[in-house]
Amino acid sequence: MLQRIGSGFDVHRYEEGRPMVLGGVTIPYEKGLKGHSDADVVLHAVMDSMLGAAGMGDIGEHFPDSDDRYKGISSMELLRRVAEMIAGAGYTVGNIDVTVICEEPKIGPHKQAMKDAVRSVLGDVDINIKGTTTEGLGYTGRKEGIACHSICLLTRE
Repeated sequence: MLQRIGSGFDVHRYEEGRPMVLGGVTIPYEKGLKGHSDADVVLHAVMDSMLGAAGMGDIGEHFPDSDDRYKGISSMELLRRVAEMIAGAGYTVGNIDVTVICEEPKIGPHKQAMKDAVRSVLGDVDINIKGTTTEGLGYTGRKEGIACHSICLLTRE
């Protein structure tokens, strides 16, 4: 059995007048995130970790922000497309580990809903989602945006 590990990282700045979408879930918060799509920093990091593990580039290559077809698109739809690409290459997701880095909103109350959303696309995948702060340091500490790291293990027979 072949096993491959990939990592993903994404960051988006806060923006007034947009919904806050994290891990496929709309979270009540006074701001959203700025981006060409729905700016779901969690799913963007997850997709990049999946694509990285498969050696298939990154989401910017597959869904460029210069392409109007992806303007405002749901990252859940992009996750479906990435899942199809991964499966088409013969891979199965072993597990995904995610760290969301922000001062606000609090991630804890929404972790299960995010896991459920990801599983609604990827199936009964082992996914762990954690939230942490930077104790007021850096751009996330100044509440300028949200960052996210993801690691994915893929397997192929």
